Amino acid sequence: MEKQVNLFLEFLKNDKKSSNNTIQSYRRDIEQFETYVSEKKLNYIKINKKDIEQYMKHLEEVGKKPSTISRSLASIRSFYQYLVRNKKVKKDPTEEVQAPKVEKKVPCVLTATEVELLLEQPKNIDLKGTRDKAMLEFAYATGMRVTEIISLDIDDVNFDEGYVTCRTGKKERTIPLGTISLNALKDYVDNARDIMIKDDDVKALFVNINGTRLTRQGFWKIVKYYKEQANIKTDITPHVLRHSFATHLIQNGADIKSIQSMLGHSDISSTQVYMQFQDEGIKKIYDKTHPRA
Repeated sequence: MEKQVNLFLEFLKNDKKSSNNTIQSYRRDIEQFETYVSEKKLNYIKINKKDIEQYMKHLEEVGKKPSTISRSLASIRSFYQYLVRNKKVKKDPTEEVQAPKVEKKVPCVLTATEVELLLEQPKNIDLKGTRDKAMLEFAYATGMRVTEIISLDIDDVNFDEGYVTCRTGKKERTIPLGTISLNALKDYVDNARDIMIKDDDVKALFVNINGTRLTRQGFWKIVKYYKEQANIKTDITPHVLRHSFATHLIQNGADIKSIQSMLGHSDISSTQVYMQFQDEGIKKIYDKTHPRA
């Protein structure tokens, strides 16, 4: 089984062009399943629906959340579909197995006032403040994931047209930058970034004080620092800025398909969770003016 798992992971990397984070997630899920199969002395080629259901029950018994179990099933299903296509097994044993129902959590969202307060904190009086202001404005303006932001190169930003190109695996999307975000980014690039980098070969858009690509942990610390500076009680993470971006767009009348595109959601149901925050004023206008409301 180990050989087939490695071949599957190579397939994800080379053929599907999956991101490293996605591949590592598949690896963890399938290796955990492989350990279970070994302990139960099962033959992975002859595994059936009942075996898969027993494994899901095992995950539940050891305290795994429904969302984790659902993700694990999806990983195993992808692995067996790969085996079926390559004629290593005759049938996908996960085919008729139902994933546990996952309750969708209400996203944590900042108010417009809290966003303004947070974004006012970094001051462009030194290199770090100039970078931090550009970074927070950028995160709120684009709604990009933290991993996507720290992976950006400077060439991914079109300063003349005012947009950024985000690449995740083989997927690519273009996100517009607002005037405030674009101006803060230009200020950072023109007056701080070139001084911070020690090597002209560094392509990263956002760099740390050592002049190398900013890390995920570094990004989180910066957000936490300014949250405390602003004395905001709401727990703020980079993902909360993403949720706030989408929610405020919905409340200001943006259409759901555009938001889906900017967020990079492959399934619109992931975007529809923000519909619950839709401004009541918009609903009232619709009810009052639409002929079939």
